Amino acid sequence: MGNPECCKKPFRRVIVGGTFDRLHAGHKKLLRVAAMLGDELLVGITDGDMLKEKEEWEKIEPFSTRKENVENFLASIGAKFEICRITDPIGPAAHVDADAIVVSEETYNGAIAVNNARLLSGKNKLTIVVIPMVLSENGTPIRSSKLRRERINC
Repeated sequence: MGNPECCKKPFRRVIVGGTFDRLHAGHKKLLRVAAMLGDELLVGITDGDMLKEKEEWEKIEPFSTRKENVENFLASIGAKFEICRITDPIGPAAHVDADAIVVSEETYNGAIAVNNARLLSGKNKLTIVVIPMVLSENGTPIRSSKLRRERINC
């Protein structure tokens, strides 16, 4: 019937994080890639004072809305996942068992910081998978901050 190893995902547990405000095509690509690479996902959703660092932060959807949107999307693609609230740049990523982290081009430095924190806590370095930004119809990267300011098609 074929070799089951051919369909095995490369990683057991993959970490992915973000604000996930106004879940858009870029977020979905990030989550889809993470789900394709790992048997299970740990998804950190930013909350608390970290939101205040974002442009137009007061317009960010409530945590419960963002969490529900991520849950619904991941369920729709059949992903096995756990969601946690993160209130600092590293979150639980420094301490949990995991094999990889998926980030966008603009959040690569965050993955480096996670790996540095993991080394300090005696954990393995994560394989960093970087995906390109998804572009809007006008050729610029889709960002939640743009969606908070104006409506773009994504």
